Amino acid sequence: MSGAAGVRELIVEADGGSRGNPGPAGYGAVVLDPVTGEALAEAAEYIGVATNNVAEYKGLLAGLRAARELAPDASVRVRMDSKLVVEQMSGRWKIKHPDMKPLAAEAARIYPPGQVTYEWIPRERNKHADRLANEAMDAGRQGRQWQPSTSRAALDAGAARVAGEATGRGRVTGDTEGVPRVVGDAAAGAARARAALAATASTGTPAPGTASTGTASTGSAPMGTAATSAAASSATGAAAPGPRPGTADRALDAPRPADAPRPDATAPAPTGGDGSAATPATPSRGWAAPADLGAPATFVLLRHGETALTPEKRFSGSGGSDPELSAAGRRQADAVAAALAARGTVQEIVSSPLLRCRQTALTVAERLGLDVRIDDGLREADFGAWEGLTFAEVQERYPDDLNAWLASPKAAPTGGESFAAVSRRVAAARDRLTERHAGRTVLLVTHVTPIKTLVRLALGAPPEALFRMELSAASLSAVAYYRDGNASVRLLNDTSHLR
Repeated sequence: MSGAAGVRELIVEADGGSRGNPGPAGYGAVVLDPVTGEALAEAAEYIGVATNNVAEYKGLLAGLRAARELAPDASVRVRMDSKLVVEQMSGRWKIKHPDMKPLAAEAARIYPPGQVTYEWIPRERNKHADRLANEAMDAGRQGRQWQPSTSRAALDAGAARVAGEATGRGRVTGDTEGVPRVVGDAAAGAARARAALAATASTGTPAPGTASTGTASTGSAPMGTAATSAAASSATGAAAPGPRPGTADRALDAPRPADAPRPDATAPAPTGGDGSAATPATPSRGWAAPADLGAPATFVLLRHGETALTPEKRFSGSGGSDPELSAAGRRQADAVAAALAARGTVQEIVSSPLLRCRQTALTVAERLGLDVRIDDGLREADFGAWEGLTFAEVQERYPDDLNAWLASPKAAPTGGESFAAVSRRVAAARDRLTERHAGRTVLLVTHVTPIKTLVRLALGAPPEALFRMELSAASLSAVAYYRDGNASVRLLNDTSHLR
């Protein structure tokens, strides 16, 4: 092992992404000197079709392996913008998803217990790893793997932190955590990087002229490409792809309360991206919560228009006949499309796969000039044998099952899906969509149970709150999700556009 003996600390920043979730995916990771902030090693790889969470874990593995190759005895501080990975690897959230368990276990084995700590950071402060991941995905789209010689991640990450300032060779600028970044030329290779680490450990200051990187070992699993120096990143003239979407929006023109907690910290239902129980030990909420003044991911929640079953109040879920909109429902869809067009804030549309939602979503999309993306997590609950029946008919035919269902969110309709199961599915969809659409306003065209579930989770309300909300056909609600973990319910059951 050619690590740097005596090194006290390294910082690993990692990220992963999927264009479709699941879809074409890639990861990026960078090992940083904690004193100078310079990149000591980089890794990135296109991994084929995978989910966001798998890609994030792959990025973590690559970063930890690169750090261990440089300094197996160092303490490592991992910084990621994935709250799921940070909380699961910190032991505060359980890991239930079968794809995540082996990855998390592998990450835990790279360094001895207690040698690695995890910290969540906002996405805008994880630009280096984010850029590497996007470069890897761009390369995969072109049928190739990421190459260090064409990367601009280190250069662009540094430039972004000192926009508007002079960036001479070796110039140091600090970020909000006091971890400085080096902007400018980086030269040399692995030997000088390790020498710099050793000098930092022994003197507390970086050795001069050592802005360099090491070569990361791939360990037992392939990383795709070896780490590279920041000099290689700055040598290329390749055009930089734009940042992730993030435009400010009016989000139904409502102010954001500063003390609204996100359900991850309070709701009894699971909220992790893999559907696992996600209850941090010491939630940050209320007036004590750290403020995130950036643009939120805002979900405008539209219940579909009426079907023939709606006026009769019959159970109509995802296990029934999948009815189409009635004439009244089509008029409602036209009315809500006009209202949203006049408001002008919706930037994306995502719909449940069921026909009544797709028809409603397409009516709005045609008016707004947008496409419709389908997310299966937004489908209605499956009401099993109750599909098409009224409440009175269910009470007559399945009284015991109905009473159990009303008493516990874990009880399912006869042959159907419990509210607890729906909550897990909807929370996972929420996490996927907030990650994908950070800073944007998205219209989610869905059903009564998913909308009520999103509102309940945002409020941190108990499961019985589902029975205490009214949601009319073609009504609008809205919830904003901030990167600091807070959520704000901005609207509920607005039907003014139907009057």
